[in-house]
Amino acid sequence: MEQGLVHIYCGDGKGKTTCAFGLALRCAGTGARVRIAQFLKSGDSGEVTAMQQFDNVELLRAKQGTKFTFQMNAEEKVQAARDHTQLLRQAFADTKHLRMLVLDEIMAACTTGMVDTDELVSLIQARPPELEVVLTGRNPPQALLDLADYITEMKKIRHPYDKGITARRGIER
Repeated sequence: MEQGLVHIYCGDGKGKTTCAFGLALRCAGTGARVRIAQFLKSGDSGEVTAMQQFDNVELLRAKQGTKFTFQMNAEEKVQAARDHTQLLRQAFADTKHLRMLVLDEIMAACTTGMVDTDELVSLIQARPPELEVVLTGRNPPQALLDLADYITEMKKIRHPYDKGITARRGIER
């Protein structure tokens, strides 16, 4: 099997998760096994529903009802960090059979303190050599940028949210 590389899709523009799920779809379409872990997201979305149709795609998600970190009190933040650290460890558990691991919104999980960047770096470095790892989110820590083979930044030029148009089902969620 080929060497697995590390991808980062970051920036303030739309398309990070879409890109990662597109790669996962491409990989799954070849019959390879894919695992997707979504951090800081718990609502339903079209991409989650679509991926659940594939027997060779495993989807791990943050606990339902997770608030934005700025809405949490100190106790809730501690519990959320425990939950997200457990999700991170579950994502990297028993990866020998996987071809791709997607960590959606992992950058936000790092920058908000929900997962430890050093632990994430160690897990990436210890992965099986053929495992492709895809990381998404805004503001990637330098330690992750240093590990990456691909870095693509989505830059927002214009977005409907700026005019008060919220996420639409099937388009942004």
